[in-house]
Amino acid sequence: MSYRACAALTQSEALNFYYTFWLLPAERRRSVYAIYAFSRRLDDAVDDIIDRVPPDGSAPSPEAYKQARSELDRMRRLVDGDLPEHEFSAALQDTIEKFDIPRRHFHDLIDGMAMDLDGHEYRTFEDLRLYCYRAASTIGLICVEIFGRSELGRVDPAQTTEPAIDLGIAMQLTNITRDVAEDLTRGRLYLPQEELDRFHVTRDSLRNRTTDDAFRSLMKFQVERAREYFERAEPLFPLLRASSRYCPILLRKFYSELLDKIEANNYDIFRNRPSISRLRKTVLAVSIWIQSLLVRIAD
Repeated sequence: MSYRACAALTQSEALNFYYTFWLLPAERRRSVYAIYAFSRRLDDAVDDIIDRVPPDGSAPSPEAYKQARSELDRMRRLVDGDLPEHEFSAALQDTIEKFDIPRRHFHDLIDGMAMDLDGHEYRTFEDLRLYCYRAASTIGLICVEIFGRSELGRVDPAQTTEPAIDLGIAMQLTNITRDVAEDLTRGRLYLPQEELDRFHVTRDSLRNRTTDDAFRSLMKFQVERAREYFERAEPLFPLLRASSRYCPILLRKFYSELLDKIEANNYDIFRNRPSISRLRKTVLAVSIWIQSLLVRIAD
């Protein structure tokens, strides 16, 4: 029942992810659905508060923040196995124990959501990198344990750590770059202040959706850095089980195409929010699925 609830939430909230995960063997797929469902509930707890920001920019009520923090605390208890009545508890605990996933990754993820709740702003890229690690790399580290490492040779678990972290950072940087306009309407700005200053872009110009040369230079820098992190992540894929690696490869392709679209639109993410058509996603998924079938015998 618990695994079915996780799969149902994934299908209803993230259809693209739901079908992407079909590239995984059934047991591993069920566990990835459990991780997605847990992460979705975390996001919902924080996004509910962010979405309550009034048009005048004033903060939501202290009671609303209290409720959100209470929900984050509940999710910590869920990770630790202290909330057995939760609909995702059985699936999450089974996944953690079956794949020997360090619980600290889940706690770091919750800390990342707390940064969003606090309206954290970022002075330097190192500040932002910490957020990206907590909000995205933690999920990558969790999923590596579920995907499994290649059995064709001895893979030291330490070999997968840095590229998994880099893949998460690349994906989060892509989201941040794509969603500048949307985040601004919700009172959030993830671009480091140091970089705004370097490219002579002000918060007012962002709010006014000014797409001048300075803004395009800033966005080009963001796109190029995200691509650098994707390149750093490349060593991860051959280290994963052949039957699992094509799931993260497909996600990498989706996100890389978003970066291509930002570039093709001359970095005007205000008027042309990048997206990938359902047809294109299907073509990519079928291509990757065929590749995965050809190598599954290696497992």
